[in-house]
Amino acid sequence: MIEPAEQPSSSRVPGVCIPWEERLKELAENVEDEQLLKRVWQDVDSLAYTFIWHCLVSF
Repeated sequence: MIEPAEQPSSSRVPGVCIPWEERLKELAENVEDEQLLKRVWQDVDSLAYTFIWHCLVSF
């Protein structure tokens, strides 16, 4: 009998490709308006997730 592979544990929530916390580590420390940057990043990331999901279920 073949046993299923163990699923890796993921701390990512559904609907997110790259969490803001991971992206923030890559940015410079002297960000002026972090809340604006966070909102824009989450909007763009959400669009990317939707696009990938749409491609998966459409084809």
